[in-house]
Parts: sequence; C-alpha cells; structure tokens
Amino acid sequence: MHILVSNDDGYLAEGIQKLNCALGSLARTTIVAPDRNRSGASNSLTLDVPLRVFRSAPDVHYVMGGTPTDCVHIAISGYFDFEFDLVCAGINDGANLGDDTLYSGTVAAAIEGRFLGLPTVAFSLAMEPDSGRHFDTAARVAETLVSHLIKRPLERGMTLNVNIPDVPYNEIRGIRATRLGGRHRSKAILPVQDPKGKRMYWIGPSGAGQDAGEGTDFHAVAAGYVSVTPLQIDLTRHQALPTLTDWLKPLA
Repeated sequence: MHILVSNDDGYLAEGIQKLNCALGSLARTTIVAPDRNRSGASNSLTLDVPLRVFRSAPDVHYVMGGTPTDCVHIAISGYFDFEFDLVCAGINDGANLGDDTLYSGTVAAAIEGRFLGLPTVAFSLAMEPDSGRHFDTAARVAETLVSHLIKRPLERGMTLNVNIPDVPYNEIRGIRATRLGGRHRSKAILPVQDPKGKRMYWIGPSGAGQDAGEGTDFHAVAAGYVSVTPLQIDLTRHQALPTLTDWLKPLA
C-alpha cells in the first residue's frame, strides 16, 4: 500500500506533516504538495506554463507555483516509476463544509486523485479563530478512517470529505455519515488602500451555515462529531432534465 499525501496549505504546513506521520504507520507515504499556501485554488490545473518539482526530503516533493490539482496530477501521471493506491489530502487548516468543497484546494486534490482512478479522502480540521489547533486529533481520526478504508474498501469512484471538530481527541463524540449543508452568502468585500492610496479589496469572510440542520456536515461538526460526506463528480441536476426538455421544445 502506497499513499499519496497532498494539500492546499503547502508542503510545510502543520496539517500535512501530522497527516503524513499518522498514515506512515499504515503504509508507505509520499508527499507531493504546493510550495506555498494555495487555499481556494479549487480544481485549477496549470496548462500555460511548465512546472518544476523539487525534493525537500526522500519522500517529500513540492511543486513550484503548482496548485493542489497539479501536484496530484503530476504525482500519478508519470513523475514516479511506481503506482499509488490511495490519495489523502489535508489536514486542511480550517473546515471544508457545504459550499466550501467547491473552492477548496484540499478537496480538489482528492477529486483529482478520483479522476485518475484512485480512492481518495480529504481531511479538514474545523478550526475557529479561538479554537485549539488540535491537529493531533485530526491525525488520529485520519489514521482510524484510512485503516478502516484499507480493510474495507469503498467503491473507487467515491471521494470522502472528512471534517473533524477542533477539540481534544477524548471530546470527539463519534463519526457520522453526512450530506453537504449550505452557507448564507459571503460577507461583503473589504476595501483597503495600498501605500500609494489606490483602492484594493479583500474577499469577505464566508457566510454562516444556512442549510445546517440534522444530517448535514455543519450539524455534525457543531455537535462534536466527525463528519464524513461521500462526494460525487456528476453535477447534473437530474430531476430538472424533464422540465428543461419541455422548456427547450419551442427551440428544437
């Protein structure tokens, strides 16, 4: 068993180091991750320039200027002379709940592994500004889940999105299968000025949970449970196809 480990916070981030250490007790691991923080990169793939890959340790590689998707794609598509069996991304520095999954580079790294035929898991620590950065908790959860996945594999087309409450391990109440919730719209952009007086803008904070009731990832994490959400890639709104077909008839 050989696990590819990646993230969107960069190869030096605390989360990826803790995840790699935890999974190293289960299998051989190799890190291929961005050289810097690429949070919010989503599924971006670099197509207009070549990428350089460097090694910082025997099994730690980083991609200069690369996105999380670039890292996983390069690792699986010919950079190494061996094959991977599983892709694990994270541990993300913050939650990836609901709508976050569309923006998250950590989730995107897992999805790229799924595109390339491997089972994949994304791990995120649901930190708040005043919470404790319990990456050790998240690493223990990751080790438990991956060990179970190795023993009882799921269908290969599934990506698991795992969010762990930022609490000591003995305060975790359990693990729940969940669906994605949803957020209120983001807060307003934040205008600032550069040293020359020019106007610039920060993207505003994410909105609070809106669809956050029982059964959602938001609800599980808020209640102290690890949330495990199965993701699919098909974005088609299948129930809308009959309505759309009827709507298009005058144009046929």
